[in-house]
Amino acid sequence: MALMHKFTIQNGTVTYMSKFLESDSYKINQSQNRIVVSEFGTLAMPDPCKSVFQRFISTFELPSIISLSGVTDNGNVNFMQYKNDFYVSTETNLMHKIDPEILETKGQVDWSKYIAVNGATAHPHYDPDGTVYNMGNSYGKHGTMYNIIRIPPQRSAKEDAIQGAEVVCAIPADERLKPSYYHSFGMTENYIVFIEQPIKMNLLKIITGKISGSAISDCITWEPTYDTVFHVINKQTGELLPVSFRTRPFAAFHQINAYEDQGCIIMDLCCQDEGGAIHIYQLQNLRKSGQALDEVYNKVARPFPRRFVLPLNINSNTPVYKDLNHLNYTTATAVKRADGTVWCTYESLHNKCLEELGGLEFPQINYSMYNTKKYRYFYGCGFQHLVGSSLLKVNVETKDLMIWQEDGFYPSEPVFVPRPGAHEEDDGVILSVVITTRQDKRIFLLVIDAKTFTEIGRAEISVHVPYGFHGVFIPNKP
Repeated sequence: MALMHKFTIQNGTVTYMSKFLESDSYKINQSQNRIVVSEFGTLAMPDPCKSVFQRFISTFELPSIISLSGVTDNGNVNFMQYKNDFYVSTETNLMHKIDPEILETKGQVDWSKYIAVNGATAHPHYDPDGTVYNMGNSYGKHGTMYNIIRIPPQRSAKEDAIQGAEVVCAIPADERLKPSYYHSFGMTENYIVFIEQPIKMNLLKIITGKISGSAISDCITWEPTYDTVFHVINKQTGELLPVSFRTRPFAAFHQINAYEDQGCIIMDLCCQDEGGAIHIYQLQNLRKSGQALDEVYNKVARPFPRRFVLPLNINSNTPVYKDLNHLNYTTATAVKRADGTVWCTYESLHNKCLEELGGLEFPQINYSMYNTKKYRYFYGCGFQHLVGSSLLKVNVETKDLMIWQEDGFYPSEPVFVPRPGAHEEDDGVILSVVITTRQDKRIFLLVIDAKTFTEIGRAEISVHVPYGFHGVFIPNKP
């Protein structure tokens, strides 16, 4: 169940609080004292106290909070901001407004009541003027569509969070009943970049999952016979560029940054050459130790940062079998083939040191100043274990690494906070919640100087904190 955490840093003091999200899923499970609402990797089983007939009938029942695709409102992935309000979300059509001061659950918001989508990512993008972009699928008579969603800036204090939301572009899935799974997308100043990857969701299996005994994660497969495809959409007009940018199959969960330069889109993201990680992170695996746990870890494909270049000015006169990347600072290639598609190869954004650290995930940048712009630095977690085992700073120009690491400690996603009035890209601090398995040590909030990547301080807490996904920094109100 989604557990929200808050650290307040003020006048040299750090305070901590946590609270469960009061979702419908949480309240129903709590009332029954067991899991009765299925989650991404957890199939809710019939009540063992019911008769055989009652248990059979319950297999075909859906709780009132469950939508057509059998999803939950357990918003345990990310905090996000729509207009002036904060929300928590997973990847379904249900998210919750929260009060960030006291972590109070204020109410549920259903995307499908505002716009024809069956879900939205937990990683929206923000324009400087307050416009928000997101993505969500829709399923209907026209097939499965990947929808680019635009939410305008707030016009009045009484306006709902996603009021005025519109689909600016609908991209048909390559296979109607087997769309790609996606967790995030890229955005430049003028374009949205959606990655259609060969991690496939079998919709028929998802719909019949409760009958067949399959959780949603069991209905997702890695199918490397498909290429990975980059779809480029004009943010303002909603026009889908007619060019199909393709590359060898990879799996990606988080993009790092994307920007435009000299008629090209430069897109950086964390990639894995195999998409089976979804099936590795199960309780029975995480509870293992020693050699058994090492064997699980060795099955996981390592995530590494890569750069792709997508030339925008492609037409019938564009020469074939010639590298169209004319940027002098990247070795990524883009070659138009005889069938009109553009085949892309990546540039690795790391050195051999990162391979020893197990790859990198949970990337973060100085978002407020450098999102959609050419940049130099990003931060992430190194993965020498199934969870983050180090904090890393990567220079994308030199590929040099800076590392923070302590044995027995496992940091969360790094959150970059710029210094007020800063002009340099890395002038600020990194915040990360560090958990430990050591009985003689405490969990703490870590503060690192982003420029030197040295520790400034830590605030220890005396309670257990579970490993989490994503967070957000909220500046104090003046």
